[in-house]
Amino acid sequence: MKLFSLLLFFSSLQLLAQQAENKSTLKIEEIMAGNDFIGHQPENIRWSLDGNHILFDWNRYNQSGSSTYSYSIKDKSIDSVTPDFYKTNAEYQGNKLHPVEIYAWQGNLYRYDRSSQKTELLLKTASSIGNVQRSADKSFAFYQDGMGFYVYCIEARSIKQLVNFENGELPKEAEKNYMEQEELELFQFLQEEEADQTWREEQRKAFQSAVPTVYFQGTSLSNIQIDGTGKYITYRVNDYPETTKTHVDHHISADGHTYAQTARAKVHDEDPSHKLGIYDIQNDTSYFVDFSTLPNIRTKPKYLTEVYGDTSDVHSEDRKIIMHQLIFSENGKRNILDVRSYDNKDRWIVEVNLENGKIRVLDHQHDEAWIGGPGISNWNMVPGNVGWIDNKTFYFQSEATGYSHLYSMEIDAKKPKQLTQGNWEVYDAKVSSKKDRFYITANKNHPGNRAFYHLIIQTGELIPILTLDGNHEVAISPDEKKLAVRYSGKTSPWEVYIAENKKGATLTRLTNSTSEQFNDYDWYSPEVITFSASDGEAVHARLFQPEGAAKNGAAVIFVHGAGYLQNAHNYWSGYYREFMFHNLLRDNGYTVLDIDYRASKGYGRDYRTAIYRHMGSKDLSDQVDGRQFLVDSLGIDPDRVGIYGGSYGGFITIMALLKEPGKFQCGAAIRSVTDWFHYNHEYTSNILNYPTSDPKAYKQSSPIYFAENLEDHLLMLHGMVDDNVQFQDVVRLSQRFIELGKTNWEMAIYPVEPHAFRKTSSWVDEYRRIYNLFDLELNK
Repeated sequence: MKLFSLLLFFSSLQLLAQQAENKSTLKIEEIMAGNDFIGHQPENIRWSLDGNHILFDWNRYNQSGSSTYSYSIKDKSIDSVTPDFYKTNAEYQGNKLHPVEIYAWQGNLYRYDRSSQKTELLLKTASSIGNVQRSADKSFAFYQDGMGFYVYCIEARSIKQLVNFENGELPKEAEKNYMEQEELELFQFLQEEEADQTWREEQRKAFQSAVPTVYFQGTSLSNIQIDGTGKYITYRVNDYPETTKTHVDHHISADGHTYAQTARAKVHDEDPSHKLGIYDIQNDTSYFVDFSTLPNIRTKPKYLTEVYGDTSDVHSEDRKIIMHQLIFSENGKRNILDVRSYDNKDRWIVEVNLENGKIRVLDHQHDEAWIGGPGISNWNMVPGNVGWIDNKTFYFQSEATGYSHLYSMEIDAKKPKQLTQGNWEVYDAKVSSKKDRFYITANKNHPGNRAFYHLIIQTGELIPILTLDGNHEVAISPDEKKLAVRYSGKTSPWEVYIAENKKGATLTRLTNSTSEQFNDYDWYSPEVITFSASDGEAVHARLFQPEGAAKNGAAVIFVHGAGYLQNAHNYWSGYYREFMFHNLLRDNGYTVLDIDYRASKGYGRDYRTAIYRHMGSKDLSDQVDGRQFLVDSLGIDPDRVGIYGGSYGGFITIMALLKEPGKFQCGAAIRSVTDWFHYNHEYTSNILNYPTSDPKAYKQSSPIYFAENLEDHLLMLHGMVDDNVQFQDVVRLSQRFIELGKTNWEMAIYPVEPHAFRKTSSWVDEYRRIYNLFDLELNK
């Protein structure tokens, strides 16, 4: 019997390496070339500073990388951008326009005169210039060069260093020891020498314009800013803990040796510390902001009591926080600051009194799971969408209603005003130069769309501008009259368009990026459907259905990665290889269901946080319920359903086979997390808390603890130089399978591949094995 099982195992390995019959005109060898097959699409759209050109990056001729291209509004022509373009122009950064623009580009400082339309190089240094800011009266520009902060006078064209930052302690005058003090007291000669030296030092200082130095102690310094009045400079001191780094072994190298490359740390309990400093320029003094008055700064999360029986509601000290850059009102007199707790359960928007370092809390958001959502950010180290409407009113986004919406608040008021509402979400919002409206991107007309609107601030009217099914990535021209748009549909890859910034706008296409071979195939447009999960939740999915007699009765469920990502939408998928692969599977009779399971983007707060403390719960049951939908509604054979996915999708695939044995006949798990104790800190601690304070969450979420349940055919595929989900994940699970005597699994390894594969040959080998797995197990 053992010999028979062994022979069956090796024969299945050999079958997976060979090509099964393919009835489609699509070939795995072609579609796995990705954009080399599709055609490279333009990206990163923006405007020139003069508003006469749309700029974008494009690998137009299938070269090693992208180049910058320009569409001329006047000539209606597209040309590659050369260095000469920047002698008379610059790139618009989306800021308020000035007669004279000062900006940093490629580490150098430039001046652009709007009247003459000429660019001038102001300063070029060995270090890199950046962090350019403007004074409230627009007479001065400020910039950072290394640890120095400088001011440039627009009219006088002069530069002055305001302050220098240095890591260390303020040098102190050496104290005299007892003998030196005794000699000074005894001898008049020494007393006169000291008095002369003191006088000379005072004279030197009187005629010296020394640059003030602010000393700090920490790992690094960041977020150097000056307030709009030019009186205060703020800065953030960062102290990052020493964590044990992992390493990734590279076995393929130029000299034949194996090299270890340092990579990320694993999830841990050590949070960084940050302090917000204020430097008073006139008085040459520094002090730090006091955040101890933040509400609930010591409150413990509820799981500690509910799961572990903790009897105390508060920590013994303040939780660690991170504060982002101050955002100043246009007149420079008021400010707002986005502050996040490192456990990501609280977000505060505060105003800082720069005179004394005290704060006033304007808005407090709390989530027992984790703070997140569009315009808010799931990452505590990334600020949310916060800004000013006018000098007394600011705006922000919040999930207070269960969906991410836009709010405004007068800074001296006590309650915000909700500007948008409904079971949809705002993805981007920007105030117009006239301050009368917001330009917003939202999924109001369908969860799987990204449409562009004007929101009139005074009336709340939402005016549709671009609302086709699909995704509109919009860059607004400097005069706000035109829109540069990167648009895509379900079967139409991204292209650049232009439109008027007004109601009823139509898109005019500017680029054609798809190849002839891509255009020759009649791509299937999957229907975006909903099915009911076992708990009654409506779950969205993309459905690829074969026609009539072509249907073979088998189905494949695809699980997208990341968790918080959307793929059941109406625009070109980031999983474009998988989209083409699903067309190939459909051509061969398979029905494919691509589910936006619980944790996916686009469906509000409760959907987003449904996996809190238990990955592999609702996100997994949605796959099982999707399988049941296929069986009950589409007549799929319950014994012929497979599942596959990459990264988080690989994790769910393995969990499906280990926690729901018998539901799926096979699974292909690509670059899969198998033990959340071993993944990175930022992602994992958001959802599962800290490993030492909530180990139960990690164990119930990790496939390796359910390895004994493997019954169905599992194929794992992983890159050996993956520095995100590291190769160790599948190595450790493999050892568990070996020790448990499991035989119905195999693993394909890719020696030169990171998390996102780079080589077409690896993609081809990977998907040939996946296709063959489905043919072997489902096409019966």
